[in-house]
Amino acid sequence: MVYAADCPQGWSKFPMPRLHLHLLSDSTGETLEMIAKAALAQFEGAEVSRHFWPMVRSLQHLDRIMGEVATNPGLVFFTLANADIRARLEERCRALGLPVVPVLDRAVDALETALGQHPHARPGRQHAMDEAYFARVDAIHYTIAHDDGVAWEDWEEADIVLAGVSRTSKTPTSIYLANRGYKVANIPIVVESPPPSALFGLKHPLVIGLTTAPERLVQVRRNRLLSLNQAPETTYVDQQWVTSEVQYARRMFADNNWPVIDVTRRSIEETAAAVINIYNESISAEKQR
Repeated sequence: MVYAADCPQGWSKFPMPRLHLHLLSDSTGETLEMIAKAALAQFEGAEVSRHFWPMVRSLQHLDRIMGEVATNPGLVFFTLANADIRARLEERCRALGLPVVPVLDRAVDALETALGQHPHARPGRQHAMDEAYFARVDAIHYTIAHDDGVAWEDWEEADIVLAGVSRTSKTPTSIYLANRGYKVANIPIVVESPPPSALFGLKHPLVIGLTTAPERLVQVRRNRLLSLNQAPETTYVDQQWVTSEVQYARRMFADNNWPVIDVTRRSIEETAAAVINIYNESISAEKQR
């Protein structure tokens, strides 16, 4: 049972067998969603209905949303830069007895004190179409065009090349990294079809091997075949064969002194974070030479 009590902004006590979480943003809401997701991950088994309200940039739009909030009362998270819209939201939430949380305020206040500057109250500044934005777009285009070993002739233009046997999350990790601005190519390591020789002579990109436990890989591959309505009894999911595949890939990584990440119990985000750490360490080491 969740109670709106003993919290900032005047919780009123009312039982909620299921929490309604309202997310209001004056931009895309991506930042707010990530914060809410990270916070909710700390509460296992919590029953939460998320209501997402992006691009809230007028009082009229806010008033329409508040009708829905009143129908499904709960906790309100917001990232709103406009002072009038913020004030109206807080006023309406107080009237409804709902908690309202400005999730970025403490971080912005701390930066204001440290930097000695007042923040610019303009929505979506982190999404400005600046040089970094177009670099991310370019990275995404490159990564999509260089998935699964395609266009290996252009690998020298990549920042990172991910190598690994089938179903070691190469593609989703590559796309995630591309959204962070990294140009990423990936190549499947197949026993019967060795990768192009260009992989072993790359100068600019950092090659990183992705590996996983054979038992886990068999499970993932079997589920993949079932989702495609294909026969689950092939060498693709044979334990002995899969083990030999993984060993073959690991030998290749070791022979070429490539850093290796075990993705067995990692999410895509965790794998990408590990890749970025290795990449940054490589760049730092290169600068010190």
